Amino acid sequence: MKLNFIIHYGLHFVAPLFISYFFFKSNWKTVYLIFICSMLVDLDHLLATPIFDKNRCSINFHPLHSYIAIGFYCIGLFFKKTRIICIALLFHMITDYIDCYL
Repeated sequence: MKLNFIIHYGLHFVAPLFISYFFFKSNWKTVYLIFICSMLVDLDHLLATPIFDKNRCSINFHPLHSYIAIGFYCIGLFFKKTRIICIALLFHMITDYIDCYL
């Protein structure tokens, strides 16, 4: 397996498990589910041609990965009702950003 594949999907699936368990112990299963559901943000890849390009950086290319969207995710951190989903979305953006350099 390629190292970047392991890192990318480890950050999408394994790291959120640890984050949800260690930082949100009382409802870690729900938080982990929110982290997994945050991957629906990748539906914006369907708007691109081609849909997948291994050499393309998602950050600021796809609408839900744009700097403007990331700004809204940051603003959402200040509101209790949106905080966990925004943490999940920002972690997703960090993961995709790391992937740009692998």
